Amino acid sequence: MDDTIDTILARAAARGREAGSAYAGEVTPAEAWRLVELGAARLVDVRSAAEWSFVGMPPSATGIEFRTWPGMQPNPAFAGQLEAAVAKDLPVLFLCRSGVRSVAAATLAAGLGYQAYNILDGFEGPLDGQGQRNRLGGWRVSGLPWRQG
Repeated sequence: MDDTIDTILARAAARGREAGSAYAGEVTPAEAWRLVELGAARLVDVRSAAEWSFVGMPPSATGIEFRTWPGMQPNPAFAGQLEAAVAKDLPVLFLCRSGVRSVAAATLAAGLGYQAYNILDGFEGPLDGQGQRNRLGGWRVSGLPWRQG
């Protein structure tokens, strides 16, 4: 598989168009990590602080809660925190648990002028037939770097 920056972003844009997304595109976890490794994108983890602490997060991610724990209420300061922490000079890749909050975050960020991408399947991936995550897809199942605590 060709994993140059331009090729990854072109594949992501095609997936985004196919999904009808309001942001730049959809990247796989492996593509997201490759872009981060190459210094071609920034990674923003939009899960809650409780998730970062107890479940783990990529070591290179900037954590900005999209919804706060407990109660998972929307973070009214999200846009301002994003603009304060992340420049608009590179694509921004949004990660959540399973790829739902990250879609909302990427949509909001695109409206703020970011070249925003959703990371498919999130950190823990979708539920399997037994109602469990971390088995079918996502950042951790892909064997990408993460830390806990």
